[in-house]
Amino acid sequence: MAFDIPPAGRGSRRLVSDINVTPLVDVMLVLLIIFMIAAPMMTQGVDVDLPETTSRPLRQAETPVMITIDKDGEIYFDDIKGTQVLLRQQLAALAQRRGTDQTVLLRADREVPYGLVVAIMADIKEAGFDQLGMITQPPSR
Repeated sequence: MAFDIPPAGRGSRRLVSDINVTPLVDVMLVLLIIFMIAAPMMTQGVDVDLPETTSRPLRQAETPVMITIDKDGEIYFDDIKGTQVLLRQQLAALAQRRGTDQTVLLRADREVPYGLVVAIMADIKEAGFDQLGMITQPPSR
C-alpha cells in the first residue's frame, strides 16, 4: 500500500506520496454542521409584532430605508436606536444625500399608539419623502 513494488531486477523501493483526504472531509462536514446550526442564531434586528393585513408586497429596485417602532415606543432608523428628533435629523440628511425619491418603510408594533405612528409618518413626509410604505404581515390562516 504505502510502498510501490519495484520492477524486476531492482532492489530499491520508493514511497508513494498520496494525500489522505478522509480527515479533511470529516473536518469540513463538522464545520458545515456547526455553521448550519449557528447561522439562524446570528440574525439580528428589532422584535416587532406586526399588524396583519391582506395586501401584496411591493417590488423595489434598491434597498429602502427602514424605520421601526417597537412595542415600547422606541424608534430605530435602520436598526440604530434614536429619538424622534434624531429621526428628523437623519431623514433630512438622507434627503440631502440621496434625494427624496428614496423609499422609506415603516414597521410599527401593533401595540404602538396610533398617534406616535402618525407623528412619525408626518416627519417622513415633512422631510420630503413621498414613497412611504407600511410593513405588515399576512393574516394567519
